[in-house]
Amino acid sequence: MATWNPWHGCTKTSAGCAHCYVYRRDAEFGRDASIVHKTASFDLPLRKNRQREYKLQPDGDYVYTCFTSDFFHPDADSWRPEAWAMMKARPDLEFYFVTKRPERFSVGLPADWGNGYENVHIVCTCENQSMTRKRLPVFLQLPIRHKEIIHEPMLETIDIRPFLMQYHDEIELVSCGGESGDNARVCDFGWILDTMTQCIEYNVAFHFHQTGYNFRRGDRIYHISRKDQHTQAAKAGVDFAPHK
Repeated sequence: MATWNPWHGCTKTSAGCAHCYVYRRDAEFGRDASIVHKTASFDLPLRKNRQREYKLQPDGDYVYTCFTSDFFHPDADSWRPEAWAMMKARPDLEFYFVTKRPERFSVGLPADWGNGYENVHIVCTCENQSMTRKRLPVFLQLPIRHKEIIHEPMLETIDIRPFLMQYHDEIELVSCGGESGDNARVCDFGWILDTMTQCIEYNVAFHFHQTGYNFRRGDRIYHISRKDQHTQAAKAGVDFAPHK
């Protein structure tokens, strides 16, 4: 698994940002996470070794991109065209990033984008019903070849049926996850199952990827360590693969 963070830092924009892990980590080092800046890894996809081979090679997984910022953050507008150009220059890599700002998608978009680059996967995160109503009508109409939805941190039951009904052929995956950290808000297994049921109804792939720290199942709340949150989610066995 490869990561590429061309810029770092973000500003909080909704309830899902309240306990942002970037802020938590930066605070440990006395840094201000709200300051967005280019990183030393900005040109990572194009770096080569002494044999003139790309250092970043395909490994069968995504290149997880801009996970310490938002790719569409306004403070990165001047850098974004170059980042797009690097993605285009590396069609052998699959770039994957998550955004809370789909309304800013067109800012700095390449002239040759068309219906999207085949190697770019864009995910919209919606942590509650309010953000779902705000973001998905924008996101799902954008010209993107590979679209996913993530509820993380999932803060309540979320109804996405109207969007699954209209865009089920375009949504490649819906994923749910709880919140990490000592101050994490509760993620209820019932919310996860409800989203799974919605996806099954419209034959859209579903993945439960992370329990979060405070995970409620029935009448009990479990405190699950960070290292176990993905494995415990997998053990729930609620993923769904669509029948095409």
